[in-house]
Amino acid sequence: MQTKAIATSADKVTPFTQKLGEPLTKQEITVLQINLGKRCNLACSHCHVEAGPKRTEELSPEVCEQLIEVIQTFDQIETVDLTGGAPEMNYGFRAIAEAARAKGKEVIVRSNLTIYFEPGYEDLPEYCASLGLRIVASLPCYLEDNVDKMRGKGVYDESIKAIQILNQLGYGQDADLILDLVYNPALPISEKFSLPPQQARLEQDYKAFLQAHFGIVFNNLFTITNLPVGRTKFHLERLKLAQPYTKFLETSYNADTIPGLMCRNQLSIDYLGNVFDCDFNQMEDLPACSGQGEKLTVAKLLAVGKLDLIERIRTANFCYGCTAGSGSSCGGALL
Repeated sequence: MQTKAIATSADKVTPFTQKLGEPLTKQEITVLQINLGKRCNLACSHCHVEAGPKRTEELSPEVCEQLIEVIQTFDQIETVDLTGGAPEMNYGFRAIAEAARAKGKEVIVRSNLTIYFEPGYEDLPEYCASLGLRIVASLPCYLEDNVDKMRGKGVYDESIKAIQILNQLGYGQDADLILDLVYNPALPISEKFSLPPQQARLEQDYKAFLQAHFGIVFNNLFTITNLPVGRTKFHLERLKLAQPYTKFLETSYNADTIPGLMCRNQLSIDYLGNVFDCDFNQMEDLPACSGQGEKLTVAKLLAVGKLDLIERIRTANFCYGCTAGSGSSCGGALL
């Protein structure tokens, strides 16, 4: 006689707020991360933004002007982090980058590298170098097969060529031209889940392989955990792995990551000008709120004349991805 499996309490995901035990609070804002839109020349299988060639959503001129005003007004902003989609394809990329650099801000461009070979974007490497923009580039593995499976056929070859172009311009060698690479684990296809390898050790593997095979150099490797958001979430749900994967992340929860979470000192802005605590909250439509519970926009920040309006950060169970193991952020491991 067969018996039906009964889910036990051990299978259930503990609400993240319960695991924390106390509210996650905001610190002084020093990072402005702007998602310029969903236009992209790639449609990667792990993309939490669900960006692609058929997406048309992007920044408007009005919101672009507001963001430039924010950058020019608030000296506390140290870093302007431009993402997408392919940020370079979306409206406002150059205007915001130039305004931020004129104010002495660090500007990060989260690039897929292959954009350099699209018509009309061939000057991007020289443009980025001329402004001293920091490039954080996706290369989810140093092996061709793994990259092409995740990002599309031929992406690895184009990425290697793009990095070689950047190296020729001084990226990875000149102290003012920083080139960082990003590792993402392959999406799971069974319950054999794993966290990213130890970041420093994997960085050495990347550097040794890419130098030996392509003469490539770069500054830092960032290991980023796949959060169950966007296409990663859809992939997990299709294989009925969403709940087990989130439970796996919970079992790897590390309270030591909490002080360094990226959501604590950044604002994430979408192409409509809405404010979020992080890019993942943005994709899950969890807007940031003021202490009075009011949803925030860039226009509101300007009207009040203050960036530090958020007291409590909104959390969800996908936050286990940023707090598992050594932690995860847009700047890699936290510990």
